[in-house]
Amino acid sequence: MTVTKRLRADAERNTARILEAAEAVLADEPGAPLERVADAAGLTRATVHRRFATRAALLEALGARLEDRYRQAFEDAGALTGEPRAALERLAERVFELKVGHRFAVGLPGTPGEEVLTRLDDLLDRLRAAGAVTAVDRAWCRAVCLALLERVHDLPAASPELGGADEVRARAELFTRTLLGALGPGGS
Repeated sequence: MTVTKRLRADAERNTARILEAAEAVLADEPGAPLERVADAAGLTRATVHRRFATRAALLEALGARLEDRYRQAFEDAGALTGEPRAALERLAERVFELKVGHRFAVGLPGTPGEEVLTRLDDLLDRLRAAGAVTAVDRAWCRAVCLALLERVHDLPAASPELGGADEVRARAELFTRTLLGALGPGGS
C-alpha cells in the first residue's frame, strides 16, 4: 500500500466522521460552529476546515449525502420495479428511518432534490397505472404525498393512529393507507 492510498483512505474516514458528527451536533444545535463539529468528530479544527472550508460547504455535503440515501431508499424499496403499493410502503419505512436518523439534514433547503422528486412522481404514476391512485394531477399527488409524510412524521409516538409496536412500520402503514385513501378510487 502506498502512502497516497493510505492518505486517501484516512481523508475518506475523516470526511465520514465529520459528516456524522455534524449531523448529530447540528440536530441538537443548528447554529453550532465548525469547531464544535471538529470536537465531536475527534478531529482538529484544521482537519475540518481543510475538508469543508465553510459552513455552507459542510451543509451542502450533508444535503448531498441525504440525497444519496433517498436515492438508495428508492432502490431498496423497488419503487420502480416492484409491486407499487408494497414499494410505496417500503419506501415510506425508509423515509421515516431517514427522517429520524438525519433530523438536521432533512430540514436543509433543497432536500429532497429534483431527481428524488422525479422518482416519487414515477412511483405515483405506477400507482396510477395499477389503479391504486386515480388523481391525475402529478403536482397535486406529489404535494399531498410530501405533506402527508411530514404530518405522519410529526405525530407523537403515543398517537393512537400509530398504535403499533414498531413505530417506523406503523408510520409507514398509516402513511400508505391514508395516501391511497386520499388519492385512490374512493378519495379523489
